[in-house]
Amino acid sequence: MSRLPISLSRALRTVTGIAAAVTAALLLAAPPAAAHPTPHSVLLLDVHETTVTAELELPVSDFSRASGIGVDDRTTAKQLAARKAVIRRYLAAHLRPTTLHGKAWTVAFGGITLSRAEQTSTGPYRELIVQATLTAPAGGDTRHFDLGYDAVVHQVVTHTVLVSIRQDWATGQVEGGDGESATQVGLIRVDSRTMKVTPLTINLETGSVWSGTYAMFRLGADHILEGTDHLLFLLILLLPAPLLAARHRWRGTVGTRTAMSRIGRTTLAFTVGHSLALALSAFGRLDIPAQPVEAFIAFSILVGAVHAIRPLFPGREAVVAGFFGLGHGLAFSFVLADMHLSTTQLALSLAGFNLGIEAMQLLLVLLALPTLLLLTRLPGNSFVRWVCAGLTATAALGWLLDRLGLSNPVARASDSAGTHTSDLFAVLIGAAVFSLLWTVVIAMRREQAAAFTR
Repeated sequence: MSRLPISLSRALRTVTGIAAAVTAALLLAAPPAAAHPTPHSVLLLDVHETTVTAELELPVSDFSRASGIGVDDRTTAKQLAARKAVIRRYLAAHLRPTTLHGKAWTVAFGGITLSRAEQTSTGPYRELIVQATLTAPAGGDTRHFDLGYDAVVHQVVTHTVLVSIRQDWATGQVEGGDGESATQVGLIRVDSRTMKVTPLTINLETGSVWSGTYAMFRLGADHILEGTDHLLFLLILLLPAPLLAARHRWRGTVGTRTAMSRIGRTTLAFTVGHSLALALSAFGRLDIPAQPVEAFIAFSILVGAVHAIRPLFPGREAVVAGFFGLGHGLAFSFVLADMHLSTTQLALSLAGFNLGIEAMQLLLVLLALPTLLLLTRLPGNSFVRWVCAGLTATAALGWLLDRLGLSNPVARASDSAGTHTSDLFAVLIGAAVFSLLWTVVIAMRREQAAAFTR
């Protein structure tokens, strides 16, 4: 029997040695890596005509490592306040936007806070949130510029920065928010070949005034549809419109024409009220605290619910709708106030936003109209009205307490109703179709009865 040219043990040692050498070579050739995935930074941009406002979200572990500034999970608000000046100086040295021709922008830093965050790959962590305003020089273009930014990444070479547009009126991106709907436009990190951080060129679409106006129209429609409190106020005020008040009670019904006239006047008055307040607040750029306005809205719904049970102001629903509509308009204005629009953009946004509110409001009233007219003519209508008014009053009371500082599950459940817009449409459409068919059946029965008596 012939012998193998090499023993089995020697072959195993040779293979093991080769594998070890290859592994070592790969490890030595690879760039430095962290022992575990670390959170990335986020840079959210809101684009305006002459400025770009930015929100920097920086993981404190990597920020402290790169800057040498002591910020960690145990840092208190008082300690952070003492370090804000040095944080701003550090960031000013690492945030340098310029025009495409190299002309420097002006950068001003605002609020600095600590918050909790979580990313899918890394789990929860603490982050530093910094607000900044980037102002373009004369002739500069906020839609085309170089974003020189290397905070953290200049020292932590495995770190990355996601840059996203959160708000851009000209392209119709107007909702802002917490960045979940932001559009990513670039990534900043160390170039593994040159070991340098190159500026990110921001090159946005041209956009147009119509994009922004139409986006505001959609935002207005969504706001009235998802704003459960606004919609509930109008519907509960319309609920007793077909009823006749006598001796502090709802007794009997009025004619269809009278009922429709009341519904039309009440809806129009609410529209005029909130449109007037929205315009005055927006153009006057009034700084109105949100809490009392939101509490006022909850109170208005509670008043409407009580009125649906027992008449408080019969025949004067339009006046009340116009008065309370002023408060609802102030609440609508908070949406525009957060966008920091120019006067021209504000005028177009106000028109689009208000038209969106009115279009959705009109659609919902038209869908609810057949049901409102039919309910008052069916047996047991008082019970249905009391149930609707009772549920509305419960929601309003929950909102009122919540907006006065007393959190409660009723308010949370009422707020969540605004997320089920498809269900709301399905219910309104189904109820409208059923009401129309039932009205036709009633009319046919009346004709048959009249023919029989003849």
